[in-house]
Amino acid sequence: MTLRSVFADLHVHIGRSDSGQPVKISGSKSLTFRSIAHEASQRKGIGLIGIIDCHSPAVQADIRACLDAGEMTEISGGGIQYRDTTLLLGAEMEVRDEGGGPYHLLGYLPDLRAMEDWTEWLKPRVTNVNLSSQRVRATGLELQQELLARGGMLAPAHVFTPHRGLLGCSADRLADRLDLAGIAAVELGLSADAQMAGRLSELDRYPLLTNSDAHSTGMIGRECNELLIGEPSFEEFRLALEGQSGRRLIANYGLHPQLGKYHLSYCLSCSDALPSEDLEACPSCGGSKLVRGVAGRVDQLADREAGIMPPNRAPYRPQVPLGFFPGVGPAMREKLLTEVGTEMDVLHRANESALAAVAGERIASLIVDAREGRMAFTSGAGGAYGRIGRA
Repeated sequence: MTLRSVFADLHVHIGRSDSGQPVKISGSKSLTFRSIAHEASQRKGIGLIGIIDCHSPAVQADIRACLDAGEMTEISGGGIQYRDTTLLLGAEMEVRDEGGGPYHLLGYLPDLRAMEDWTEWLKPRVTNVNLSSQRVRATGLELQQELLARGGMLAPAHVFTPHRGLLGCSADRLADRLDLAGIAAVELGLSADAQMAGRLSELDRYPLLTNSDAHSTGMIGRECNELLIGEPSFEEFRLALEGQSGRRLIANYGLHPQLGKYHLSYCLSCSDALPSEDLEACPSCGGSKLVRGVAGRVDQLADREAGIMPPNRAPYRPQVPLGFFPGVGPAMREKLLTEVGTEMDVLHRANESALAAVAGERIASLIVDAREGRMAFTSGAGGAYGRIGRA
Protein backbone atom coordinates (compact mmCIF):
# COMPACT_ATOMS: atom_id res chain seq x y z
CA MET A 1 0.00 0.00 0.00
CA THR A 2 1.30 3.45 -0.91
CA LEU A 3 1.73 5.66 2.12
CA ARG A 4 0.66 9.29 2.14
CA SER A 5 0.54 12.32 4.41
CA VAL A 6 -2.81 12.94 6.12
CA PHE A 7 -3.84 15.66 8.57
CA ALA A 8 -5.70 14.32 11.60
CA ASP A 9 -7.67 16.10 14.35
CA LEU A 10 -8.71 13.52 16.90
CA HIS A 11 -10.75 15.43 19.50
CA VAL A 12 -13.90 17.08 18.13
CA HIS A 13 -17.16 17.40 20.06
CA ILE A 14 -20.77 17.13 18.90
CA GLY A 15 -23.04 19.90 20.11
CA ARG A 16 -26.39 18.44 19.06
CA SER A 17 -27.81 15.42 17.28
CA ASP A 18 -29.73 15.93 14.03
CA SER A 19 -32.95 15.80 16.05
CA GLY A 20 -31.74 18.65 18.26
CA GLN A 21 -30.88 16.57 21.33
CA PRO A 22 -28.04 18.14 23.35
CA VAL A 23 -24.79 16.14 23.45
CA LYS A 24 -22.05 18.61 24.45
CA ILE A 25 -23.89 21.36 26.30
CA SER A 26 -21.13 23.91 25.68
CA GLY A 27 -20.83 22.91 22.01
CA SER A 28 -22.34 24.76 19.07
CA LYS A 29 -25.86 23.66 18.12
CA SER A 30 -24.68 23.41 14.51
CA LEU A 31 -21.94 20.93 15.44
CA THR A 32 -23.43 17.59 14.31
CA PHE A 33 -21.94 14.36 12.99
CA ARG A 34 -22.80 15.44 9.44
CA SER A 35 -21.55 19.02 9.77
CA ILE A 36 -18.24 17.84 11.24
CA ALA A 37 -17.74 15.46 8.32
CA HIS A 38 -18.45 18.22 5.78
CA GLU A 39 -16.26 20.83 7.51
CA ALA A 40 -13.32 18.43 7.86
CA SER A 41 -13.48 17.12 4.30
CA GLN A 42 -14.49 20.14 2.24
CA ARG A 43 -13.11 23.12 4.15
CA LYS A 44 -10.41 22.07 6.59
CA GLY A 45 -8.46 19.46 4.65
CA ILE A 46 -8.57 17.00 7.55
CA GLY A 47 -8.34 13.38 6.32
CA LEU A 48 -8.87 11.66 9.69
CA ILE A 49 -11.13 13.15 12.33
CA GLY A 50 -11.89 11.75 15.78
CA ILE A 51 -15.44 12.48 16.96
CA ILE A 52 -15.37 11.82 20.66
CA ASP A 53 -19.08 11.86 21.54
CA CYS A 54 -20.01 8.76 19.58
CA HIS A 55 -21.01 6.90 22.74
CA SER A 56 -24.27 8.90 22.75
CA PRO A 57 -27.22 6.83 21.45
CA ALA A 58 -28.55 9.95 19.70
CA VAL A 59 -25.28 10.30 17.79
CA GLN A 60 -25.30 6.61 16.95
CA ALA A 61 -28.78 7.06 15.45
CA ASP A 62 -27.36 9.84 13.25
CA ILE A 63 -24.49 7.59 12.17
CA ARG A 64 -26.93 4.80 11.26
CA ALA A 65 -29.00 7.26 9.24
CA CYS A 66 -25.90 8.41 7.31
CA LEU A 67 -24.92 4.80 6.59
CA ASP A 68 -28.43 3.77 5.57
CA ALA A 69 -28.74 6.75 3.22
CA GLY A 70 -25.44 5.90 1.54
CA GLU A 71 -23.91 9.26 2.52
CA MET A 72 -21.18 7.45 4.43
CA THR A 73 -19.75 3.93 4.57
CA GLU A 74 -17.99 1.83 7.21
CA ILE A 75 -14.54 0.79 6.02
CA SER A 76 -12.74 -2.45 6.74
CA GLY A 77 -9.84 -0.81 8.58
CA GLY A 78 -12.23 0.86 11.02
CA GLY A 79 -14.01 4.18 10.80
CA ILE A 80 -16.73 5.87 8.74
CA GLN A 81 -15.77 7.27 5.34
CA TYR A 82 -17.24 10.53 4.01
CA ARG A 83 -15.74 11.71 0.73
CA ASP A 84 -12.00 12.24 1.40
CA THR A 85 -12.28 12.01 5.20
CA THR A 86 -12.56 9.10 7.65
CA LEU A 87 -14.39 9.69 10.92
CA LEU A 88 -13.01 7.78 13.92
CA LEU A 89 -15.52 6.88 16.62
CA GLY A 90 -14.45 8.03 20.05
CA ALA A 91 -15.62 9.06 23.50
CA GLU A 92 -14.34 11.46 26.16
CA MET A 93 -14.94 10.24 29.70
CA GLU A 94 -14.39 11.75 33.11
CA VAL A 95 -12.94 9.74 35.99
CA ARG A 96 -12.18 10.71 39.57
CA ASP A 97 -9.87 8.38 41.45
CA GLU A 98 -9.26 8.55 45.17
CA GLY A 99 -6.78 11.24 46.17
CA GLY A 100 -7.08 13.49 43.12
CA GLY A 101 -9.30 15.71 41.02
CA PRO A 102 -11.40 14.62 38.04
CA TYR A 103 -9.63 14.00 34.73
CA HIS A 104 -10.61 13.19 31.16
CA LEU A 105 -9.67 10.20 29.03
CA LEU A 106 -10.11 9.80 25.27
CA GLY A 107 -11.14 6.39 23.97
CA TYR A 108 -11.24 5.32 20.32
CA LEU A 109 -13.00 2.19 19.04
CA PRO A 110 -12.76 0.50 15.65
CA ASP A 111 -16.39 0.44 14.53
CA LEU A 112 -19.96 1.29 15.37
CA ARG A 113 -20.74 -2.12 16.84
CA ALA A 114 -17.84 -1.80 19.29
CA MET A 115 -18.98 1.71 20.22
CA GLU A 116 -22.53 0.52 20.83
CA ASP A 117 -21.15 -2.18 23.13
CA TRP A 118 -19.14 0.50 24.93
CA THR A 119 -22.34 2.48 25.43
CA GLU A 120 -23.94 -0.53 27.10
CA TRP A 121 -20.99 -0.74 29.49
CA LEU A 122 -21.23 2.99 30.26
CA LYS A 123 -25.02 3.19 30.81
CA PRO A 124 -25.15 1.91 34.42
CA ARG A 125 -21.98 3.85 35.31
CA VAL A 126 -22.94 7.39 34.22
CA THR A 127 -25.78 9.75 35.04
CA ASN A 128 -26.76 10.47 31.42
CA VAL A 129 -25.18 8.41 28.66
CA ASN A 130 -26.51 10.79 25.99
CA LEU A 131 -24.24 13.62 27.15
CA SER A 132 -20.54 14.23 26.54
CA SER A 133 -17.70 13.81 29.03
CA GLN A 134 -19.82 12.22 31.75
CA ARG A 135 -18.31 11.15 35.09
CA VAL A 136 -17.84 7.36 34.97
CA ARG A 137 -18.31 5.42 38.20
CA ALA A 138 -15.16 3.38 37.72
CA THR A 139 -11.45 3.91 38.27
CA GLY A 140 -9.24 5.01 35.42
CA LEU A 141 -7.58 1.61 35.41
CA GLU A 142 -10.92 -0.22 35.23
CA LEU A 143 -12.06 1.98 32.36
CA GLN A 144 -8.78 1.43 30.53
CA GLN A 145 -9.02 -2.34 30.85
CA GLU A 146 -12.61 -2.41 29.59
CA LEU A 147 -11.77 -0.19 26.61
CA LEU A 148 -8.73 -2.23 25.57
CA ALA A 149 -10.74 -5.45 25.88
CA ARG A 150 -13.01 -4.09 23.12
CA GLY A 151 -10.09 -3.38 20.79
CA GLY A 152 -9.91 0.29 21.71
CA MET A 153 -7.11 2.80 22.21
CA LEU A 154 -6.81 5.20 25.14
CA ALA A 155 -5.12 8.60 25.55
CA PRO A 156 -5.20 10.99 28.53
CA ALA A 157 -6.84 14.22 27.32
CA HIS A 158 -5.24 17.70 27.64
CA VAL A 159 -2.95 16.07 30.16
CA PHE A 160 -1.50 19.17 31.89
CA THR A 161 -4.54 21.43 32.16
CA PRO A 162 -5.62 22.49 35.66
CA HIS A 163 -9.21 21.53 34.86
CA ARG A 164 -9.69 17.84 33.96
CA GLY A 165 -6.07 17.04 33.05
CA LEU A 166 -4.65 13.83 34.58
CA LEU A 167 -1.29 15.46 35.37
CA GLY A 168 -2.87 18.87 35.79
CA CYS A 169 -5.16 18.14 38.72
CA SER A 170 -5.29 14.42 39.56
CA ALA A 171 -1.83 12.87 39.93
CA ASP A 172 1.89 13.54 39.59
CA ARG A 173 2.48 10.53 37.31
CA LEU A 174 0.48 8.64 34.70
CA ALA A 175 1.45 5.45 36.53
CA ASP A 176 -0.58 6.61 39.54
CA ARG A 177 -3.79 6.24 37.52
CA LEU A 178 -3.26 3.97 34.50
CA ASP A 179 -1.38 0.95 33.17
CA LEU A 180 1.46 2.59 31.25
CA ALA A 181 1.53 -0.21 28.67
CA GLY A 182 -2.13 0.45 27.82
CA ILE A 183 -1.70 4.11 26.86
CA ALA A 184 -1.61 4.65 23.09
CA ALA A 185 -0.67 8.34 23.16
CA VAL A 186 -0.82 11.48 25.31
CA GLU A 187 -2.77 14.56 24.28
CA LEU A 188 -0.93 17.78 25.15
CA GLY A 189 -3.77 20.30 25.22
CA LEU A 190 -3.73 23.85 23.88
CA SER A 191 -1.39 25.29 26.54
CA ALA A 192 1.58 22.89 26.22
CA ASP A 193 4.02 21.79 23.54
CA ALA A 194 6.46 18.93 22.97
CA GLN A 195 9.39 20.75 24.66
CA MET A 196 7.35 21.09 27.82
CA ALA A 197 6.36 17.42 27.71
CA GLY A 198 10.01 16.57 27.11
CA ARG A 199 10.85 17.69 30.65
CA LEU A 200 9.00 14.64 32.04
CA SER A 201 10.90 11.39 31.40
CA GLU A 202 7.75 9.33 32.03
CA LEU A 203 6.31 10.66 28.76
CA ASP A 204 9.31 9.73 26.57
CA ARG A 205 7.77 6.45 25.42
CA TYR A 206 4.55 7.99 24.08
CA PRO A 207 3.62 9.73 20.85
CA LEU A 208 2.04 13.10 21.48
CA LEU A 209 -1.29 14.26 20.04
CA THR A 210 -2.21 17.86 19.30
CA ASN A 211 -5.97 18.07 18.81
CA SER A 212 -8.45 20.93 18.61
CA ASP A 213 -10.93 19.94 21.34
CA ALA A 214 -13.32 21.81 19.03
CA HIS A 215 -16.68 23.02 20.35
CA SER A 216 -17.60 24.64 17.01
CA THR A 217 -16.92 23.81 13.37
CA GLY A 218 -14.63 26.82 12.98
CA MET A 219 -12.28 25.44 15.66
CA ILE A 220 -11.74 22.11 13.88
CA GLY A 221 -8.07 21.78 12.98
CA ARG A 222 -6.80 24.61 15.23
CA GLU A 223 -4.47 21.86 16.43
CA CYS A 224 -3.85 18.77 14.35
CA ASN A 225 -1.42 15.96 13.60
CA GLU A 226 0.25 14.94 10.35
CA LEU A 227 0.37 11.17 9.84
CA LEU A 228 2.13 9.00 7.26
CA ILE A 229 -0.40 6.22 6.62
CA GLY A 230 -2.10 4.22 3.89
CA GLU A 231 -5.82 4.88 3.88
CA PRO A 232 -7.20 6.98 6.75
CA SER A 233 -8.62 4.39 9.18
CA PHE A 234 -8.61 3.23 12.79
CA GLU A 235 -6.06 0.50 12.09
CA GLU A 236 -3.72 2.82 10.17
CA PHE A 237 -3.95 5.32 13.02
CA ARG A 238 -2.97 2.57 15.45
CA LEU A 239 0.01 1.60 13.29
CA ALA A 240 1.12 5.24 13.07
CA LEU A 241 1.07 5.63 16.85
CA GLU A 242 3.06 2.40 17.20
CA GLY A 243 5.48 3.35 14.41
CA GLN A 244 4.82 0.07 12.63
CA SER A 245 5.10 -0.91 8.93
CA GLY A 246 6.45 2.48 7.91
CA ARG A 247 3.49 4.34 9.41
CA ARG A 248 4.35 7.19 11.78
CA LEU A 249 3.54 10.61 13.11
CA ILE A 250 5.23 13.14 10.82
CA ALA A 251 4.53 16.24 12.90
CA ASN A 252 2.36 17.79 15.58
CA TYR A 253 0.82 21.12 14.61
CA GLY A 254 -0.09 22.69 17.93
CA LEU A 255 -1.27 26.05 19.07
CA HIS A 256 1.70 28.00 20.34
CA PRO A 257 1.43 27.16 24.07
CA GLN A 258 1.42 30.84 25.06
CA LEU A 259 -1.83 31.25 23.13
CA GLY A 260 -3.50 28.57 25.26
CA LYS A 261 -6.02 29.86 27.78
CA TYR A 262 -4.47 28.06 30.77
CA HIS A 263 -0.78 28.59 30.03
CA LEU A 264 -0.08 30.87 33.01
CA SER A 265 -1.27 30.56 36.60
CA TYR A 266 -4.20 32.80 37.48
CA CYS A 267 -6.63 33.98 40.14
CA LEU A 268 -9.92 32.10 40.17
CA SER A 269 -11.75 35.16 41.49
CA CYS A 270 -10.75 37.74 38.87
CA SER A 271 -9.05 35.54 36.19
CA ASP A 272 -5.96 37.78 36.09
CA ALA A 273 -2.64 36.10 35.28
CA LEU A 274 -0.23 35.88 38.21
CA PRO A 275 3.25 37.40 37.89
CA SER A 276 4.77 34.63 40.02
CA GLU A 277 4.02 31.09 41.18
CA ASP A 278 5.07 31.88 44.78
CA LEU A 279 2.09 34.00 45.78
CA GLU A 280 -0.46 33.47 48.52
CA ALA A 281 -2.88 36.13 47.27
CA CYS A 282 -3.74 37.74 43.93
CA PRO A 283 -2.03 41.15 43.56
CA SER A 284 -5.02 42.41 41.53
CA CYS A 285 -7.96 41.54 43.79
CA GLY A 286 -6.47 39.98 46.92
CA GLY A 287 -8.18 36.65 46.22
CA SER A 288 -6.64 33.52 47.70
CA LYS A 289 -8.03 30.96 45.20
CA LEU A 290 -5.07 30.66 42.84
CA VAL A 291 -4.88 28.10 40.04
CA ARG A 292 -1.55 26.77 38.82
CA GLY A 293 -1.31 27.07 35.04
CA VAL A 294 0.17 24.55 32.64
CA ALA A 295 3.63 26.15 32.56
CA GLY A 296 3.79 26.19 36.37
CA ARG A 297 2.53 22.62 36.64
CA VAL A 298 5.17 21.37 34.21
CA ASP A 299 7.82 23.17 36.28
CA GLN A 300 6.47 21.43 39.37
CA LEU A 301 6.48 17.93 37.81
CA ALA A 302 9.61 18.10 35.65
CA ASP A 303 12.56 15.83 36.32
CA ARG A 304 14.66 17.64 33.68
CA GLU A 305 15.75 21.27 33.47
CA ALA A 306 15.15 21.40 29.73
CA GLY A 307 12.88 19.43 27.45
CA ILE A 308 14.33 16.78 25.16
CA MET A 309 12.93 15.27 22.00
CA PRO A 310 13.16 11.45 22.16
CA PRO A 311 14.50 9.95 18.90
CA ASN A 312 11.12 8.68 17.67
CA ARG A 313 9.07 11.74 18.63
CA ALA A 314 7.57 13.81 15.83
CA PRO A 315 8.63 17.46 15.58
CA TYR A 316 6.29 20.06 17.08
CA ARG A 317 5.37 22.90 14.73
CA PRO A 318 3.58 25.82 16.39
CA GLN A 319 0.41 26.75 14.52
CA VAL A 320 -1.63 29.95 14.69
CA PRO A 321 -5.22 29.28 13.55
CA LEU A 322 -6.84 31.76 11.18
CA GLY A 323 -9.12 33.12 13.89
CA PHE A 324 -6.13 34.52 15.83
CA PHE A 325 -4.98 36.84 13.00
CA PRO A 326 -6.18 40.46 13.21
CA GLY A 327 -8.38 41.20 10.22
CA VAL A 328 -9.39 37.60 9.58
CA GLY A 329 -13.05 37.61 10.55
CA PRO A 330 -15.75 35.29 9.18
CA ALA A 331 -15.93 37.03 5.79
CA MET A 332 -12.15 37.02 5.19
CA ARG A 333 -11.87 33.43 6.43
CA GLU A 334 -14.57 32.38 3.98
CA LYS A 335 -12.81 34.22 1.15
CA LEU A 336 -9.51 32.49 1.90
CA LEU A 337 -11.12 29.05 2.06
CA THR A 338 -12.98 29.67 -1.19
CA GLU A 339 -10.13 31.16 -3.22
CA VAL A 340 -6.95 29.65 -1.74
CA GLY A 341 -7.93 26.20 -0.46
CA THR A 342 -8.57 24.43 2.83
CA GLU A 343 -7.41 25.93 6.12
CA MET A 344 -4.45 23.54 6.12
CA ASP A 345 -3.51 24.89 2.65
CA VAL A 346 -3.74 28.49 3.89
CA LEU A 347 -1.74 27.92 7.07
CA HIS A 348 0.95 25.58 5.75
CA ARG A 349 1.16 25.38 1.95
CA ALA A 350 0.03 28.49 0.04
CA ASN A 351 2.79 30.94 -0.89
CA GLU A 352 2.72 34.54 0.28
CA SER A 353 1.79 36.00 -3.09
CA ALA A 354 -1.24 33.71 -3.40
CA LEU A 355 -2.36 34.72 0.09
CA ALA A 356 -1.76 38.42 -0.59
CA ALA A 357 -3.87 38.29 -3.75
CA VAL A 358 -6.86 37.32 -1.62
CA ALA A 359 -6.25 38.80 1.82
CA GLY A 360 -3.81 41.64 1.21
CA GLU A 361 -0.12 41.93 2.01
CA ARG A 362 -0.48 42.59 5.76
CA ILE A 363 -2.52 39.47 6.51
CA ALA A 364 -0.43 37.37 4.12
CA SER A 365 2.81 38.41 5.81
CA LEU A 366 1.33 37.63 9.25
CA ILE A 367 0.37 34.13 8.15
CA VAL A 368 3.82 33.48 6.71
CA ASP A 369 5.53 34.97 9.80
CA ALA A 370 3.53 32.59 11.99
CA ARG A 371 4.38 29.65 9.73
CA GLU A 372 8.08 30.47 9.94
CA GLY A 373 8.23 31.21 13.67
CA ARG A 374 8.52 35.02 13.52
CA MET A 375 5.85 35.83 16.10
CA ALA A 376 5.68 37.27 19.61
CA PHE A 377 2.94 36.27 22.03
CA THR A 378 1.07 37.58 25.03
CA SER A 379 0.35 34.50 27.15
CA GLY A 380 -3.17 33.32 27.92
CA ALA A 381 -4.51 32.63 31.42
CA GLY A 382 -7.75 32.23 33.33
CA GLY A 383 -9.78 31.04 30.35
CA ALA A 384 -8.65 33.86 28.02
CA TYR A 385 -6.59 32.96 24.97
CA GLY A 386 -3.24 34.63 24.35
CA ARG A 387 -2.60 37.15 21.56
CA ILE A 388 -0.13 37.38 18.70
CA GLY A 389 2.17 40.21 17.63
CA ARG A 390 5.27 40.78 15.55
CA ALA A 391 8.52 39.39 16.96
